[in-house]
Amino acid sequence: MKRLLISVFCLFVINSWADDQGMVKVQSNHDVATTADNLESVFKEKGMNVFARVNHAEGAKKVDMELRPTELVIFGNPKVGTPLMNCAQTVAIDLPQKALIYEDEAGQTWLVYNDPAYLNQRHKLDECAPVLEKVSGALANFAKAATQ
Repeated sequence: MKRLLISVFCLFVINSWADDQGMVKVQSNHDVATTADNLESVFKEKGMNVFARVNHAEGAKKVDMELRPTELVIFGNPKVGTPLMNCAQTVAIDLPQKALIYEDEAGQTWLVYNDPAYLNQRHKLDECAPVLEKVSGALANFAKAATQ
């Protein structure tokens, strides 16, 4: 319980909160590309797999459309995902995890990811609560490292 409270406090301290759509949103001190680069580096340092990085703005250019900088990093680790899928296989639809980094209309960069509490609610992962607590803390740390 103490770890969960610390994780929630950390999320608050780095200016992020899960909104009503089950996402955690963290303000970045960097532009989109730098934030995504930082995040990818942190993942690789921590032994995470980065499966793909999608630059949606580049995709928009290919069809002669404009989009503010928007990148998606798809990442995961079977050591974490497999136990979650053993609790509820339906969580596989939300795995591997994704982090969205985008620039809003005011020019501010944001990093957004699914709140593990939302995944718990959506997939009824209560018996995996200890794993989700670790995931929550790790994601908060990754986000902080990428955005500060």
